[in-house]
Amino acid sequence: MNPTIKDVAKRANVSIATVSRVLNNLGGYSENTREKVMQVIRETGYRPNAVARGLINKRTRTIGVLFPRVSSFFSSGILQGIEEYAHIHDYSIMICNTGGDGNRTLKVLELLQEKQVDGVIFCSSALKTEYVEIMAGMRVPVVLVSSESSYANIPFVRIDNYTAAFEAVEYLIGKGHRNIAMIGGRQEDQLAGVPRLEGYLGALRKHHIPVDERRIIYGDFRYESGYKGFEALLESARDMTAIFAASDEMALGALSAAYKHGIRVPDDISVIGFDGLELSRMAVPPLTTVRQPLVEMGSLAFELILEMIETGEIPEQANIVHHSIVERDSVRTVED
Repeated sequence: MNPTIKDVAKRANVSIATVSRVLNNLGGYSENTREKVMQVIRETGYRPNAVARGLINKRTRTIGVLFPRVSSFFSSGILQGIEEYAHIHDYSIMICNTGGDGNRTLKVLELLQEKQVDGVIFCSSALKTEYVEIMAGMRVPVVLVSSESSYANIPFVRIDNYTAAFEAVEYLIGKGHRNIAMIGGRQEDQLAGVPRLEGYLGALRKHHIPVDERRIIYGDFRYESGYKGFEALLESARDMTAIFAASDEMALGALSAAYKHGIRVPDDISVIGFDGLELSRMAVPPLTTVRQPLVEMGSLAFELILEMIETGEIPEQANIVHHSIVERDSVRTVED
């Protein structure tokens, strides 16, 4: 197998970007580093991608980033990671809002094509065939974040939503809860809504807890649907002792609705969220949640797209990052 730029970077103990800069005489490294990189190149017999090198002087050093809701707390976490990494490598970011239902996605992609961006980071939306067709015509690298792809040339960065939801519900079960309700995402959402629901159901079944459809309410991941979902659960599942909300925004909506109805969290009902938004620790009480490493996900997405731009090589397709449960004050232990 022919050596890749990633092999060279690993052996030289430098970043892929540094190897690329040495190969293209772009500066920003010491003479010591240059000699080390060149030595590894000679030892491995690495040959740079000629097409990628031929394009190096035709870049705009701009990356298009697409979000369905730029203003959301979730998007801001990912964007922070992208911008930090872009700044380090002297790239500019063009942030685009595609709309909650993706109704502006095609127009946004056409705009990015006109602007001749060097790559596209596509966040939190399903990758439709018509999007892929336009992206193919742009002839630039594409990386997905909080999404997934069946295309071998489009890598993605995400957590395992099923496992994360399963562990969130199992955490509640471990605290003694058995009457556990869920405020989920959209039923048709295959990226997050469905796998998080399946994780909830899987945890109940593993522990032989009957599934009660009255304890499942669907929302859209936003604060308002969490508020309304909590009130709907008061009507359909008053015996619940805990709620798993499929997003922190919905969990915060549930906390507000509980306060309105004089229901104390966690004394009367426990709530666990999902995402690990910065806002979750500012809630009253501070929210226990499943943390997605949003900033790290953004940084990794930019690192992948930079590797594709500078080498012309396709990195590993699936990049599954680790989630964690952040314990705060919104879940209590139920005594037998």
